Amino acid sequence: MQGQIIVIRPSPGIMSDESKTRRGHGEDRMRICHAIIATGLGLAVTASGIARNPQFQGADPHAMVIGDELWVFPTGGPGGSWEADRFGAFSSRDLKTWRPRGELIRRDQIGWIKDDGARDHFLWAPGVATRGGKYYLYYSVGPQNPTPSRIGVAVADRPEGPYRDSGHPLITGGDGFEAIDPMVFTDPRSDRSYLYAGGSAGARLRVWELQPDMVTIAREVRVDQPPHFTEGAFLHERNGVYYLSYSHGRWNGPDYSVPYATAPSPTGPWRYRGAILTSDARHQGPGHHSFVRMPDGKWLIVYHRWDRRPGPAPFQGERQVAIDRVTYAPDGTIRPIRMTDADAPVLGSR
Repeated sequence: MQGQIIVIRPSPGIMSDESKTRRGHGEDRMRICHAIIATGLGLAVTASGIARNPQFQGADPHAMVIGDELWVFPTGGPGGSWEADRFGAFSSRDLKTWRPRGELIRRDQIGWIKDDGARDHFLWAPGVATRGGKYYLYYSVGPQNPTPSRIGVAVADRPEGPYRDSGHPLITGGDGFEAIDPMVFTDPRSDRSYLYAGGSAGARLRVWELQPDMVTIAREVRVDQPPHFTEGAFLHERNGVYYLSYSHGRWNGPDYSVPYATAPSPTGPWRYRGAILTSDARHQGPGHHSFVRMPDGKWLIVYHRWDRRPGPAPFQGERQVAIDRVTYAPDGTIRPIRMTDADAPVLGSR
């Protein structure tokens, strides 16, 4: 049916299998329930308001504005049960109704994925970038053990794909580095693109400059390790200041949170600014996020969380994707972010 919109309500969650790897991102099941199909394309995205957090079930959301829609690329398939073997995406024009965008790429379409001889492979934590009219999907292939994790990249002519894998891993982990959680930032000053990746085992961030083809490494850029870094780095720029935000703590525990640092360049030096997104009385473990600037100039943070009261780790069940406002103080620092539910605020000043 042309132009279908699906109104998504979060499911109550399915208990996770404790025998799965610590990167539970990959094995979460994204079951979308209570789908109501309607016609039309909704209102233009202006960030004038956000309705009913959480938005839908999922984890590791990478968000970006494409045209007049907000797109979210999470860990997981395009809907229903899955086993970390594909990626999907969702888009919205009003931040209330979400349109599933189908299957981007499957594990069996990645020719090199079995070259390491490991028995199992899972796809996690995608990041998307665009250049020259093409879209680039960067993704993690894990787990780390018994062989190193890897980062791949696939290319498409449209954000919904289909994506074609580049034919080889872009980055391979090892020697204390876990190749996970890729994010690409293109500097508006220099037009250079940088890949940020790493974390968890070793909690180490590494940065590479990419060639203009976006699928080849030009060089590694040595960076200082940001304080309290665990994983999930994200970089955005505002008024000439570069903001490096990332996840801290254990992914399935109450200490999972988002601190950030600022710098005069995309590669540092970092000035630690503290945590801006932490657990509260109704939501636990917020993290693995992205910042997005809306067409009206307002900023949002898209992240995952457990909607539950405080309790001991490890959390079980499923994480939910939520969207909240970001505001900056006059000195450019980010004010602490208040997680919202049905009472999500009307967005105010930048």
